[in-house]
Amino acid sequence: MAGEYSDGDFLPKQEQLLTEFRVSKPSVREALRVLETEGLIDVRRGNQGGAIVHRPQPRDAAYMLGLVLQNRSVSVADVGRALVRLEPACAGLCAARPDRVSAVERLSEIHRLAEESLMDDIAFVGHMRRFHEVLVDECGNETMKAVVGVLEVLWSTREHAWAQSAAGTVEYPGREIREAGLRAHARIVDLIAAGDSSGVIRLAGSHLAVSQIHAQSGADDVVVDATDLRATTHRPG
Repeated sequence: MAGEYSDGDFLPKQEQLLTEFRVSKPSVREALRVLETEGLIDVRRGNQGGAIVHRPQPRDAAYMLGLVLQNRSVSVADVGRALVRLEPACAGLCAARPDRVSAVERLSEIHRLAEESLMDDIAFVGHMRRFHEVLVDECGNETMKAVVGVLEVLWSTREHAWAQSAAGTVEYPGREIREAGLRAHARIVDLIAAGDSSGVIRLAGSHLAVSQIHAQSGADDVVVDATDLRATTHRPG
C-alpha cells in the first residue's frame, strides 16, 4: 500500500521474508495466503514462481461492492440510476481542472475510435462505455474516481452483456440513435475544453439518462451478480 512495489513486481523470496520478519515458515505462508485471498498478490508455483504484487483496481472493489448489492438483491438498474446522479459531477470536475487538456485528449481519442466503429455493434458499445469510464478517471478527485469508478465497472458489465445479446437484432439502436450519442460525446468534450462545468453537468446528466434506456430494459428484474466480475478480474502476468 505504501507503493514500494509496482503492479507486477515480485515480493522477496520466502527465505528473505523469513529472515526479514523473523517468523516461522507457516506464518509466512499464512500471510501470503491472506494477501492472495484479498487479491493483493498472485502466487505462482514452480521454479520460476513467486508472489506477484497486484495493486488494488476498481474492478476488485467492484467485486466486493457487487457482493454487498447482490446480497441485498439490488437490481442492475439501480446501479445505472446512481450513475446518472454521480457521473455528471465527475464531468463537472473534469471541466474545472486547470490541466483538463489531458482529459480532453483522452476523451477525443476514444470518441474518434467510437466514430470509426459506428457500424460494429460490439466495438461501438465498448468505446462508448470507455468514454464514460475515462470521464470519471479524469475528474481529478481520487475519492470520486474510486467510488464512481466502481459503479462504472458494474454498469459496464451490464452494457457489454446487453450488447452481446442485442447485437444484430432489432433491439440494438439504429444508426440515428448512435450518431446522436456521438454528438453528445463531442459536445461533452467541447464543454470540458471550454471549462464549462455547469454546462457539462447538465448535458452529461441528460445524455446518460438517454444512453441507458436500451440497456436498462429489463434491468429492474436483473440482480447484480458479483460472479460476472470475478470471472474477468485482472491478474498481472
